[in-house]
Amino acid sequence: MSELAARGRDLVQRRRARTAFLAGMGRGLAGALLFALPMLMTMEMWQLGFHIDREKLLLLLVINLPLLLILSHHIGFEETFGWREDLRDAIVAYGIGIAASALILALFGLLKAEMPISELFGKIAVQAVPASIGAMLGRSQLTRDEDEECENPELRKRPATYFGELFLMAVGALFLSLNVAPTEEMILLSYKMTAWHALAAIALSIALMHGFVYAVSFEGGHELSPETPWWHALIRFTLPGYVIALSISLFCLWIFEQVDGTALTPLIFAVIVLAFPAAIGAAAARLIL
Repeated sequence: MSELAARGRDLVQRRRARTAFLAGMGRGLAGALLFALPMLMTMEMWQLGFHIDREKLLLLLVINLPLLLILSHHIGFEETFGWREDLRDAIVAYGIGIAASALILALFGLLKAEMPISELFGKIAVQAVPASIGAMLGRSQLTRDEDEECENPELRKRPATYFGELFLMAVGALFLSLNVAPTEEMILLSYKMTAWHALAAIALSIALMHGFVYAVSFEGGHELSPETPWWHALIRFTLPGYVIALSISLFCLWIFEQVDGTALTPLIFAVIVLAFPAAIGAAAARLIL
């Protein structure tokens, strides 16, 4: 009887694991659509798939895989106990992102049989990056309370180290930057700005980053202990986070070919403009991931 009972428990556990994984995939698909749909319906992203430099596109796709791998370690589709399982979740998220992108683009008539393979691949690949990140984020944001209660809370969401928090800020900055980096408005705004506008944008970006996490009591925010000086979190988290937002912004502008032919001053201003939403994304990532 004991052997039959053990087999029964093992069968139940396998069914629960299979159900949890399928539910995670469903949340991943919902997350891919929810987070990536604005980009899937943006003309600049369609055009990028046609003319983006293929070496840059390959670099973006290659960089996205380890990003998903580390993100899976923190908020994957299910509890993971090693990098092999994290890699599986990352590949699944990539697959969901590719499938969701192809489905929506085909639905809107943006993929046609007579198109060259290079154009078809480019359009799907460009969109698959934000869609795959959205698929991974779907596990974190679309989990029901009762599901969370059934899981081991110590394993469900691993506590982030200092560098882990910086990484999550980079993910948030990248995800929000992808929404606007390909648009012409980034360069247009940079030509309309003055040095005073740029300084004001920097100051406001830093203030909002710090305020979102430490001042306005959002759920998931961080509270400073009374003995902690106010500048500690500013120097340790907010300013490094803004530097990350600037770096991600420059990378996105370069990947999406917004740098070529742009003078130095407008380029700096464009990075500062794009760093504004990137900074908001970095702060939001610390709140919700």
